[in-house]
Order: sequence, then C-alpha cells, then structure tokens
Amino acid sequence: MGGAVQWVTAQFEDDLPEEAEAGEASVSDDSDGGFSSLDGMLQWAIGHSDPVKLKESANDVKRYSAVELKKRQEELKELMEKLKMPSDAELMRIAISDLNNSSISLEDRHRALQELLILVEPIDNANDLNKLSGLVAVIRELDNSESDIRTTAAWVLGKASQNNPFVQDQILELGALMKLMKMTRSSFTEEAVKALYAISALIRNNVGGQEMFYAQAGGILLQEIMSNTSIDIRLRKKSVLLVTDLADFQLENKDRTEPLIFGNHLFLKSVVELTASSDLDLQEKALVAVKTLLQLINTEASVFKDFCGLDGALERMREQFEKLMAEEDQVEFANDMEILRREVDAIFRRKLEKVHLSHDGSVSVLS
Repeated sequence: MGGAVQWVTAQFEDDLPEEAEAGEASVSDDSDGGFSSLDGMLQWAIGHSDPVKLKESANDVKRYSAVELKKRQEELKELMEKLKMPSDAELMRIAISDLNNSSISLEDRHRALQELLILVEPIDNANDLNKLSGLVAVIRELDNSESDIRTTAAWVLGKASQNNPFVQDQILELGALMKLMKMTRSSFTEEAVKALYAISALIRNNVGGQEMFYAQAGGILLQEIMSNTSIDIRLRKKSVLLVTDLADFQLENKDRTEPLIFGNHLFLKSVVELTASSDLDLQEKALVAVKTLLQLINTEASVFKDFCGLDGALERMREQFEKLMAEEDQVEFANDMEILRREVDAIFRRKLEKVHLSHDGSVSVLS
C-alpha cells in the first residue's frame, strides 16, 4: 500500500471514481465522479487554491442573482457529494465484508486486513470493530492456511487492543489468546513476532488476560523463548519486555497474589542470562527486567545469587561498561548502562542483606 492510500476492495473496486484528470474532478455519465485517492483530491485542492482566482470567484458570487446563487449552491453541493470520501466506518465495513467473502482471493483478503490495520489505530475505530463483527472476522483469519494472512490478522488484533481495555476484553472473550500463544511457536518468524506483539498488547494491565496467560503456561512460554539462543532476537526482546510489564503490574498491584512463575528458578535464570547478550539493546532490556523482578516480594535473593549467578553477571557488566566508556561513540550509552547496573546491584545487595525472622523468632541474615 505504498504511495497514496487507495481504498480498493474486492467488492467495490469497480465502483470507485476515476482519478481526476489534470487536477480537475471529472464527472462522466458512466461513473460517480470524485477521486480514487487522497493524492488526487490533494492535487485538485492545490490547483484550486490560488488566492487571485479565489478573490475573482468571490467577486463573481456578488454578481449572482438569488436564483443563480441558489442554483450554483446546488451544483456545488452535488459536486461535494461526488467528491466525498467514504467514512472510516464505511471503509471498515467494506474490509470486513471482504473478509467474510469466502470466494475472494488471498491477495484481496490480505489487502482487507492491511486496510483494517490502518483503520483501527484511532481508538474510536477500534471500539467499533466488534460492533461491525470485525473482531470475529479477524480472529477467524488466525487459522488461515497462509502465514502472511495469519501474521497480519495478529497484527490487527494487537493494534486494536493496545492500551484499550474495552477491546482487550472483547478479544479475550472470543478466545484469541490461545491461538496467538500457539502462533508464537510458528516456524515463520514474522508470524511468531506479530503474535507475541499481539499477546503483549492484549494482556498489558489486564487482570483477566494475565490470569488466562498464566493458566495456559504463558510464563513457561516466555522462559522457552528467552533461553533459546537460536531464535530470532526480536522474539527474545519482546519476551523480556513482556516480563518487565508483568512484573511492573504486580508491583503496582501488591494485593494480588504473585504468579508462581516469578518464583520459578529456571524462569529467573533465563532472564539473568540475557544480560550476557552481545546485543546491547537486549542486554539493557534484560537488566531492566531483573531490576523489576528483584523488587517483587516473593523473589528470593539467594536464588538470584546461587542459582542465577547474578553477582557474577553484574561484575562482568561492570567490566564491560568500563571498556565501552573508552570508546568515544559509546560513552553516553555506557554511562547510562552503568547507572542502571548500579541500581540493580544496590537492590540486589539490599535484598541479600534483608533481615528475616526465622520460625523460632530468632533473627537471621541471608548471605
């Protein structure tokens, strides 16, 4: 859909008006007139915005009789109707109609999803998607035999549910989460990436969505992705970002029982090990996740130390950032990372030294 956006669908592409020629709006006997693209309308508008011509037109209007003026107004009204672009709701209906048409080509089906991907960005449009039976149509495409179709469908769901609890709940009720979780294991990388993006958008700050995610072994899914060194790095980054989101949500809602996955030794180790990544962006994301996990009530400092090897990881990073500071183009980044590393180290040390009451009432200090 490069260049000017053209809303062409399988159902109505023969009904669209022809492009205005030479910047003029053409209205012929066998067409509805108007423009087939925003670019055509823009060119026409530019060609008719000359200040001198507009002034002359204004003077001409003063010379019209009442009858002539009314006639001219009717002509302009008719012209504007012909030039009128369809509303977002109308465009969504057309795209959804195409998805519900079992006889259209895969190319047209993909195009309908791409149009919805743009249309659902405004929150009002996203909220209308279910009213138009669009969510059911899009979720159905998650089972399409073509990876490109499944990928774009997941992308649409993620875009529509981002920071939108209303749409999140609708998609969850329609059972999309399990389908998306399955798609993260796809052999098609882009499909897996978009599915994980959709999952993150769907359960972010959503209690019901997170409970479903944990109940379906979502924590283990993230652990497997993070610990798989052969997997696309984008998946590992999205996974550790989701871990941070989930841990942050728990910190903000301390009255909720902490999910068991946050106490899972292998899960915690998979996060810590990402701090050794040669990809600095992934390393930073992992360090942020460790910082958040350390602040949870039930995560044990001794597990981070003895099982995950966090103290050794922090020391290796200190040496790494010290070397990076010697490189002129990396000084600022290395300084920022060292500040973050020190924050994590301070939280870690406090957690190690935290005084706990033993069962018999005596005081012991974790070491």
